Amino acid sequence: MLSTRVLSRSLFRSARPKSTTFFTPRRMLTTESIPASSANSILAAQRLVRPVSPHLTIYQPQLTWYLSMTTRITGVALSGVFYLYAIGYVLASPFGVDMSVSNVSKKWSELNGAVKTVVKAPLAACFSFHFWNGVRHLVWDTGRELTVRGVYRTGYGVLGLTALGTVGLLFV
Repeated sequence: MLSTRVLSRSLFRSARPKSTTFFTPRRMLTTESIPASSANSILAAQRLVRPVSPHLTIYQPQLTWYLSMTTRITGVALSGVFYLYAIGYVLASPFGVDMSVSNVSKKWSELNGAVKTVVKAPLAACFSFHFWNGVRHLVWDTGRELTVRGVYRTGYGVLGLTALGTVGLLFV
């Protein structure tokens, strides 16, 4: 082994310029030259017979997936509503539109009950779900309910509390 290593070093040193004094090993590879058009056709043929990755379609959907996705979606929706109101408040003032809390609540009280319910229901559901799932994550942060049974129990608890919370917020 040592003699082969010494021999290969001496071969590499003789092929290198004399100005370099350090040794870096190189591999001697022999490859046959394949024309570019032929290489592309080989790759295209391989891609046709390659199986498509099944990704999520092979897995059974789970409650934890849906709760995780819904938490992210409700967080984005709630923050989007907040940012839209804040931007509207800033941009409407120079044009003489009063977006103050007192004026908005006055306009809200003038609306029909059905319109209020249509506007409030999705907001109440988003807020309630995001709140209760946040509490669920705080429970997990304490190290409790981290078993499969506990995760599902708290997941169904979040869904039940979301329904109750949404109904409760609609009557406020």
